[in-house]
Amino acid sequence: MPEELTPANNDQLTARVLRIIAETQRKDPAQVTIESSFEELGIDSMDGVNIIFALENEFDINVPDEEVKNIRAVRDMVEGVRKLVESKNAPSGDAPSAA
Repeated sequence: MPEELTPANNDQLTARVLRIIAETQRKDPAQVTIESSFEELGIDSMDGVNIIFALENEFDINVPDEEVKNIRAVRDMVEGVRKLVESKNAPSGDAPSAA
């Protein structure tokens, strides 16, 4: 069920992304922060693919392949998911353009 993003649940979105990263990588959730890089967390490209699949299922989104190449840190992933969720929930014609 789609949920609208409001300032109150932006933090919830971040928490969900952090939780999924921790779960898919079997890491202590305290290790995964918005400031973490994938290198610091020991996340390689195959791990990244697994995380993307889990996020696509969690948020009912489709992450374009060209976007995946630009994700190098947790913050990148959170911001990318946020844009895709906002775009999905935007009324037709009002979808934000990808920059």
